Amino acid sequence: MTAMTRSTALSAEHEELRATVEAFAREEVAPVIGDLYERGEFPYDIVAKMGRMGLFGLPFPEEHGGMGGDYFALCLALEELARVDSSVAITLEAGVSLGAMPIHRFGSEEQKKTWLPRLCSGEALGAFGLTEPGGGSDAGATRTTARLEGGAWVVNGSKCFITNSGTDITSLVTVTAVTGERPDGRPEISAILIPSGTPGFTVGRKYSKVGWNASDTRELSFDDVRVPEANLVGERGRGYAQFLRILDEGRIAIAALSVGLAQGCVDESLRYAAEREAFGSAIGGYQAIQFKIAEMEARTHTARLAYYDAAARMLAGEPFKKEAAIAKLVASNAAMDNSRDATQVFGGYGFMNEYPVGRFYRDAKILEIGEGTSEVQKMLIARELGLPA
Repeated sequence: MTAMTRSTALSAEHEELRATVEAFAREEVAPVIGDLYERGEFPYDIVAKMGRMGLFGLPFPEEHGGMGGDYFALCLALEELARVDSSVAITLEAGVSLGAMPIHRFGSEEQKKTWLPRLCSGEALGAFGLTEPGGGSDAGATRTTARLEGGAWVVNGSKCFITNSGTDITSLVTVTAVTGERPDGRPEISAILIPSGTPGFTVGRKYSKVGWNASDTRELSFDDVRVPEANLVGERGRGYAQFLRILDEGRIAIAALSVGLAQGCVDESLRYAAEREAFGSAIGGYQAIQFKIAEMEARTHTARLAYYDAAARMLAGEPFKKEAAIAKLVASNAAMDNSRDATQVFGGYGFMNEYPVGRFYRDAKILEIGEGTSEVQKMLIARELGLPA
């Protein structure tokens, strides 16, 4: 695909992709996702269709089974999916930016040949094990360990809140683990690839969650899990730095997903405001409703510009850490605020799960937490501005 520019206008290829995913979300996802969400069922059929569309391979080279596109293409797909449902969107986001991207960015050629084709096709999903029960934002406080023994890594520890880690098609999880001590006394953290089904690797039960109920999120534990030394992803001791790069990119993707949810709130509110009558008129004719929807649209537009800018800088090879943090902060705030306002527009019906805005409201809060809390984004922005760490 052609690279994006700083302009807000999409290239012909990007617009074609956006329109295709928009239609898919409306025609294939919207009719079935509400029922799957309420039952807490993973959308296997939808994932398979997204795989056949090439969505899981969007930013990866054709030589490894990808579509030869770019990261912005992934973001556009995420936005359109999240306009309808965030569980489906986060399954794609995590499968690409957390499951496959570490292998693409840092893996050996053998790892890429072995794993990427099935991950790009959507036949398999990958996960990234970073967060631990004793540390979320403080990823440097990793307690999971891996030691070399007889040509194998022996991994012990646990991870929590890991997306795509326990589905029937999950094939691997890449975990961060302490593999030694650095010269300055701080822990040496490396990334190690662990295939599903490896002895000692236990996947916990699905969490009972507030939102994202049709996505897969679990706790993982490792009890003397042995994998070949060649399963090291990237350089030994560079796992923490690698994870920071992956998170910087992932924040742009989560911003795009957040914009999609925010836009979905506008879409639903506009439709409902035209249909719902109160005191003899459609509620969309009342200034109180008009102003609320206008504010929702303004938030969405602003957040979209923020993630477009961050993505453009990333693809141009320019520094983008601050812009990614800004995009994630602004967009997640917009999603949360819009979901609250959309629920208010719907009134009592907004509190009913049969309407999408109720699902949007439940899904929005995690966007201010996952892949870096809003507080972490503010810390990153402050540091990039030169303020004391």
